Amino acid sequence: MVITVSYHDTASKLQGVRHDRSGPFDGHEWFELLDQHGWQPVIALAEDDLALPLMRGPKGLESLTNWFSFTWAPIGGAGEETTGLLRALAADLKSRTARVDMSPLAGEVHWLGLLEEAFRTSGWLVFREKCDDNHILQVNGRSFEQYWASHPGQMRSTLQRKSKKVETKISTQFDALEWQTYQSVYERSWKPTEERADLLEAFARSESDRGHYRLGIAYADNEPVAAQFWTIENGTAYIHKLAHLKEAENLSAGTVLTAAMFERAIDTDGATLVDFGTGSDPYKRDWMEECRPRYRLTCLDPRQVAAWPAIAKRLFGRLARG
Repeated sequence: MVITVSYHDTASKLQGVRHDRSGPFDGHEWFELLDQHGWQPVIALAEDDLALPLMRGPKGLESLTNWFSFTWAPIGGAGEETTGLLRALAADLKSRTARVDMSPLAGEVHWLGLLEEAFRTSGWLVFREKCDDNHILQVNGRSFEQYWASHPGQMRSTLQRKSKKVETKISTQFDALEWQTYQSVYERSWKPTEERADLLEAFARSESDRGHYRLGIAYADNEPVAAQFWTIENGTAYIHKLAHLKEAENLSAGTVLTAAMFERAIDTDGATLVDFGTGSDPYKRDWMEECRPRYRLTCLDPRQVAAWPAIAKRLFGRLARG
């Protein structure tokens, strides 16, 4: 069977690929949002059944993503024909580039192994490396109260004392004034400047339209001192952004708000998993019980001269490590 591979410069092409969206970063809506905000897609499509959402980077082709994406994956089903479609894409991509970088890939789902096998079978040298951490909480049927009871006594007593001084509000629909409040807290916090606040706001509006939006704001004496943006989808609560004012740290407003968001997600929204995204910030371990690796696949075509320096660097690196 001859599989037709085509390339497209618009993410709207992904709408024709049958796909069951499971989270905020694996549906065509996310890639279209990136397209609309200045990213330049290279959509590699096998028939109309499987797509690799890519973009051109400084070293070759790479995943169509941005820095606050939790994961990246192909668009399409995982049926018996998937292996053949992936191999066709991998083989044809040699006509476009000498290098393909794909990340962040989740090790607990099937795509990592399928992509690695497809590119290696198609003649690429494939290098897998860990690129990040993902902290999660498996709720395992617990109520928030049961989950919270497992925390150290000092943390629980802090929440009990500080909750009397901090008021929290959680919204499920996007409101421009509340979003401005979130932005003001973020801008005055310890967080770095949000590089693409326009993209984040468009994402928040889109998630609100789907009923996934949760925005929490904590107030002390009627002044906003902490804010968090979450989404809820298919039983998973995703923690996207959080910030609090340093001058209000004595109130533990971040802890009070986080607890309120967890309680809402677990007891009201019925979340079975809470996903704290990527990064190994120490505070994540206070709330999460597991850590999962995230991977990068670097695929290099040894027949193309452009790939030789990167291949040599990796091979020498392996020899140096013994």
